[in-house]
Amino acid sequence: MTYPANSAAAVDPAKLDKLAEVAVRVGLQLQKGQDLVMTAPIAALPLARLITKHAYKAGAGLVSTFYADEEATLARYHNAPDESFDRASDWLYEGMAKAYANGAARLAIAGDNPMLLANEDPSKVARANKANSMAYKPALEKIANFDINWNIVSYPNPSWARQVFPNDPEDVAVEKLANAIFAASRVDVADPVGAWAAHNAGLAKRSAWLNGERFAALHFTGPGTDLTVGLADGHEWHGGASTAKNGITCNPNIPTEEVFTTPHALRVEGHVSSTKPLSHQGTLIDDIQVRFEGGRIVEAKASKGEAVLNKVLDTDEGARRLGEVALVPHSSPISASGILFYNTLFDENASCHIALGQCYSKCFLDGASLSPEQIRAQGGNESLIHIDWMIGSDKVDIDGIRNDGSRTPVMRGGEWAGERA
Repeated sequence: MTYPANSAAAVDPAKLDKLAEVAVRVGLQLQKGQDLVMTAPIAALPLARLITKHAYKAGAGLVSTFYADEEATLARYHNAPDESFDRASDWLYEGMAKAYANGAARLAIAGDNPMLLANEDPSKVARANKANSMAYKPALEKIANFDINWNIVSYPNPSWARQVFPNDPEDVAVEKLANAIFAASRVDVADPVGAWAAHNAGLAKRSAWLNGERFAALHFTGPGTDLTVGLADGHEWHGGASTAKNGITCNPNIPTEEVFTTPHALRVEGHVSSTKPLSHQGTLIDDIQVRFEGGRIVEAKASKGEAVLNKVLDTDEGARRLGEVALVPHSSPISASGILFYNTLFDENASCHIALGQCYSKCFLDGASLSPEQIRAQGGNESLIHIDWMIGSDKVDIDGIRNDGSRTPVMRGGEWAGERA
């Protein structure tokens, strides 16, 4: 795969530098002397280099970057022996987990071709994903449990841009995707750091209102949806900037428009339909329809990618239960852009969503002091996966339900009800 020289030229260098600065100063709040572990597609080398520059300017101890290559990934599927797909580089993830235990921060640059594996054997894809998830667990636990400051940003990889804007020449597609990333990431303004401070304050206000209400459940209603999501005992809502267990306040996701918390793994009932396609490991899963009983998905259908969806659900017991519920207004900037990014980091911020699999211990009162057993006892889910998919639209209403059965409107027609948030 080759990338024409004009693809990189289509990305505004000043805004790309601002994105790198925001990733370090807002996304990570990287501390002097702190190491950084970064992963990136090889096509994102320009952004990785700028992040490295800003990390060292912030006083980073050591920046270590690991690159992925689409051609190398495909070479495995086209040439590797069958047993290769039950293996993963556990030694690498163990090393990352050790780095995090020693205080390193984590940054991931997203931007892989979302359809890279669309034509590969879905069984091999599922096996490779499961092996990778199992190997990644020691490192993922440090991230999911918010032991460290971490962040994800994106780069307009040409292969990704061609999926989002298939009717445009590659340089035009890259420029459009780059501008969409910059706008959603709030780096197309004079003072991105100040813009993020204001945005974080708004998300904190919404989280504070929800935490004050102490709802026992949320009830989603809309076309193809009648779903009651019980909330975990002692749950806590978060949004925007959060403080990790290491005491550093960071913005894990750039962009972000959500406030989110932990559902109770045993208290989800009803049925729900997706409102946007889910791009997962090279497969587009569309028109998802699932039914929950006792917190567990007992029936799942999709008009596209149903076989992959069911393989995901069979990853482990927790894969059929929820680990996150998130609220996003339909009028969010990402939704208003009208772009389907085929990238969960963006698409989840266009719509209310739920996530299959692992919960975040951060989303419990005093979560930093809770043991895994206590989190499970309070309803937190455990799984090798964490996969978000979108269930919100301008036709979906949400009510908060208290323990006494009383209700309060939370969203109407996809927007926050009243002026409270």
